[in-house]
Amino acid sequence: MSLSHRRPVPLSKAYRLLNHGPTVLVSAAHGGQRNIMAAAWSMPLDFDPPKVAVVLDKSVWTRQLLEASGTFVLNVPVVTQADLVQTVGSTSGQELSGTPGQDKFTTYGLQTFAGEQVEAPLLEGCVAWLECRLLPEPHNQERYDLFLGEVIAAQADERVFRDGHWHFDDLPELRTLHHIAGGNFLTIGEPVVGQMLKPK
Repeated sequence: MSLSHRRPVPLSKAYRLLNHGPTVLVSAAHGGQRNIMAAAWSMPLDFDPPKVAVVLDKSVWTRQLLEASGTFVLNVPVVTQADLVQTVGSTSGQELSGTPGQDKFTTYGLQTFAGEQVEAPLLEGCVAWLECRLLPEPHNQERYDLFLGEVIAAQADERVFRDGHWHFDDLPELRTLHHIAGGNFLTIGEPVVGQMLKPK
């Protein structure tokens, strides 16, 4: 994706980037190290200020980087990135970090760009990016692996997100992914406009 298509999203509309339940890629960085992982369980929580929730297992390295830095990014990938999502979701960044100069980004040739508010890298080719500040909830994090964040900056690809709404109709290759277990995904479907039923 050309970076020329990125546009800021008003924070009051940031929840709409996740409201349809896409799989996300969580990136975090701390102390010169960085990582990215897939997460199927994430959601918006609030409007003002905008908040999100994401589940991160105790075994994942991204969680350690996130906790140490206090910030993270939710990247929203697209259908053409399905293999990438499966790969970064199935490999260990901590194992790669044992080799100098290696991490998932360098190993898999992932292109990134800098965010506005956080150290974590933002992944090119996605259609939305939410930069988040961790809202520490030690009990929820330890017991339920549930992390809360406040969205402090958001961007989206204007070709499919504009005027506060998704528009996937003309660019099916930019439809978002939805994980249904076992490495299988669906893409977002066709829009449906609901109408009020008349009383019988």
